[in-house]
Amino acid sequence: MGKNTAYRVHVEDVEQSVVDNVNIENGAMLRTDSALYMGHNNENVIVYPQNLGATQNLGWARYDDTEYHSEYKLTLEQDSELVLPNNAGNVVRSHSSIEFYNSSTQKILGVNENDTYIITIAFKAEAANANQTFLEYNLEGSGQISRLAGTIAFPKGNHETHSENIMAQYYTDSTFVNDGIQLKVLSTGDDCKIWDVIYFIQRTQNAGL
Repeated sequence: MGKNTAYRVHVEDVEQSVVDNVNIENGAMLRTDSALYMGHNNENVIVYPQNLGATQNLGWARYDDTEYHSEYKLTLEQDSELVLPNNAGNVVRSHSSIEFYNSSTQKILGVNENDTYIITIAFKAEAANANQTFLEYNLEGSGQISRLAGTIAFPKGNHETHSENIMAQYYTDSTFVNDGIQLKVLSTGDDCKIWDVIYFIQRTQNAGL
């Protein structure tokens, strides 16, 4: 006669938002439309399907700044470098587990060492002295990330709105994962103004697979 080792466990059906915010108990199980979770070592671990935990962060997130807009523009003073601000006042994600930016530290984040990402930074800008003003930008952090840099001109003329779009592909090293990176901007020649900043970040390869 075989030994019965199966035990019936009550599994609660919940929304993903409950999983993300519940007080975690070891062994407690929750089920959403996409996965089965179990509390383990202070984390809700995906136990089914087994590959979802490794791939669910292979998605995108959009972070919109709501502080600086057409009625309240950020002035970049000449030769004064600063981090391009984004308070993430509006966030849209492909999955609730995704977090590629920290608005408190203004740092762009990585998940695993050797992951690859694509970032698009969109914003509007103008200059009072368009012929002499240039906007320098660079990603500041570890490794080769600082090579992702460029210069933006204002060819439309004085006080004309320019819609800018910066796109870069990069990979994450261990320091990136631990410390994050920042987008720095510098106005040269004269002051300029920036508003309607958006960070769109897509994780295209999960090195943990």
